[in-house]
Amino acid sequence: MELRHLRYFVAVAEELNFTRAATKLGINQPPLSAQIRHLEKELGTQLFRRLARGAELTDAGKLLLEQARIILKQVEEAALGVRRRGRGETGRVIVGISGAYFHPRVMRVLHEGKIRYPNIAIATEVAVSNTSLLLAWLRTGRIDACILSIPIEDSEGIAIEPIVDEDCVMVLPHDHALANAASAPLASLAKEKFVSFHRTFSPATYDSIFLAFRAAGFTPKLEQEVPTMLTIIPLVAAGFGISILPRSFSNITFAGVKYVDIEEDAPRSYIGLACRRDERSAAIKNVMKAARIARLGP
Repeated sequence: MELRHLRYFVAVAEELNFTRAATKLGINQPPLSAQIRHLEKELGTQLFRRLARGAELTDAGKLLLEQARIILKQVEEAALGVRRRGRGETGRVIVGISGAYFHPRVMRVLHEGKIRYPNIAIATEVAVSNTSLLLAWLRTGRIDACILSIPIEDSEGIAIEPIVDEDCVMVLPHDHALANAASAPLASLAKEKFVSFHRTFSPATYDSIFLAFRAAGFTPKLEQEVPTMLTIIPLVAAGFGISILPRSFSNITFAGVKYVDIEEDAPRSYIGLACRRDERSAAIKNVMKAARIARLGP
């Protein structure tokens, strides 16, 4: 039994007239009648009673009409689903995130993807302490894309869509001498104890901060390193030292902490969305496209 036989059968069953059904299908009436007879022979039962002015369904024909409509609807839905999957409008995309990022554009990327492609399930998987682990997951296919600090040291086989470019600020205890200043030079922190995140968490931002220290003429007194940027803020409030973080972290209101602008050349933090360069999934490509749109937006 072929799908075209079912379509022919449904047309006749709905019109109960071979001539009108043939016109509806855009074929001649004799070939249509021949196809219906072929279908009846294949099934071994009569589907229509031929009348002088049309036809009527037999009980077997009524059952086939019910089933044929279900089958044809399923075929239509399957074809539509395949076309949508091919256009990248459906599917599941797992996005890894290297810890907590508070710049609104990061979440806007995921939001843009969900708005533009509501039938793509975008799931997040968080690796809180290791950018290189995220890249390993990306290369092995455990995740489909990842949001991370850029540039990366080993970019072979990786495509990156930039998302964020922001400066860094001082993170100071509320009773620090500079806590109420609008801005201060980085050199003013030369004698301070410094709390940092591990370089493995965000190598590019870490290097930018320490290069800025070097340019200011000193090496910071490293009190301790913690796994993530977010952990730094309560430690500064507790008096363990001062720190430098991307400006978007200043959106976090935390008792005992003040954020102060850095004068002149402040360290910068860059964030991007990465995927495999040879990625073939249209859904993943669409999420990358959404990141580009989010970056270019307001």
